[in-house]
Amino acid sequence: MSIHPQVIEKDGRKEFVILPYEEFLRLQEELEDYHDLRMLREEKASAGAEPTRSLDEALKDLGQ
Repeated sequence: MSIHPQVIEKDGRKEFVILPYEEFLRLQEELEDYHDLRMLREEKASAGAEPTRSLDEALKDLGQ
């Protein structure tokens, strides 16, 4: 992903960054995906050796 930021300075120091709206939306989506992936990995790691079952088994238990 390529972004094109515009940096605005205040009192000679970098203070703000402006992005084109479409780039902001893509960046926001990427961050949300990354957050979801981190949460999934944390949950998977904390599950350890807990027993699992397949989707087919779960659906069968739900009567579907």
